[in-house]
Amino acid sequence: MNKINAHRIPSPPLIRQGQIQAQSKQSFFEHLQQATQPEKLKISKHANDRLQERGIQMTDAEWARISEKVDEAKRKGIRDSLVLTDQAALIVSAKNSTVITAMNRMEAKDQLFTNIDGTILLS
Repeated sequence: MNKINAHRIPSPPLIRQGQIQAQSKQSFFEHLQQATQPEKLKISKHANDRLQERGIQMTDAEWARISEKVDEAKRKGIRDSLVLTDQAALIVSAKNSTVITAMNRMEAKDQLFTNIDGTILLS
């Protein structure tokens, strides 16, 4: 005759129902909060060097607006964008929320920008 092997499956550890609800709510709240806040814009070392070399200074409010628009572009599927402000042209990876390089508007005047799939105009 055929032998039947029976294996006992261990039961999961006991967790109080209140613990599960508290953990789930907190985790959901954290995810919701993270999803609704724009990712902070980072500036690469190269871009930081270019900003300093070219004397480009932006206020915190300008950086916040750029960050907000880059986040909006990311939600629309943009990966790499050209951000034009009154004083600067920035190449920004929306995918990574990182400023890759920067130049003043006079330098950008006769430039050809490649490998971008979106442009953000700010004034």
